[in-house]
Amino acid sequence: MLFRSVPCFGPLIIFNMLKMKLYIKNMVCGRCKSIVKSELDKLHVNYTTVELGAVTISKKLTPGQHIALFKTLQNKGFELIDASKNDLIEKLKSALIDLEYYSDEDLKTSFSDYISLSVNENFISLNALFAEIEGITIEKSIIKHKVELIKELLVYDDLNLDEIALKLHYSSAAKLSSQFKRVTGLTPSHFRLLRQVRIIDPQMN
Repeated sequence: MLFRSVPCFGPLIIFNMLKMKLYIKNMVCGRCKSIVKSELDKLHVNYTTVELGAVTISKKLTPGQHIALFKTLQNKGFELIDASKNDLIEKLKSALIDLEYYSDEDLKTSFSDYISLSVNENFISLNALFAEIEGITIEKSIIKHKVELIKELLVYDDLNLDEIALKLHYSSAAKLSSQFKRVTGLTPSHFRLLRQVRIIDPQMN
């Protein structure tokens, strides 16, 4: 649940979690990142990276900084994700990374069940939390990430489609090709051909 009013900061140490990440709702574009950076600078918050939906801080927030940041971000249309959810988010992202190492056959279960068991949380709740931050469902995020990896391999490696499918744990090259075309509108071979003549960018959607 998102903050709706300024909470009691007695257990503030929970907020300063191990990886020192702040998760922020409603960051959807580059301008949002610029606004958040500006507010962090005004409050003298030390940060290392500002991404859509997340800020990595290099020094723990003081209670005063935490309250001020919450208020100023709220005034700008953003919301800090409840501190108690940060650990869940980290576990969820770790589970998503782990999924890259499993094929459908190796996994022996659905990706939703795998994630739910890994994080020890209901998948529907996790999906809602993820969508709040990333603006996309977990399933679409997994597919999007895989397609980006395929693009890189098509452009920068000499692997054939069967080898790419094996490397990315697809059950077959046909399944990879079908998913790739559904997302990009192009077959992998057409995408590679266009890249060879420098017509499109490897980061195209």
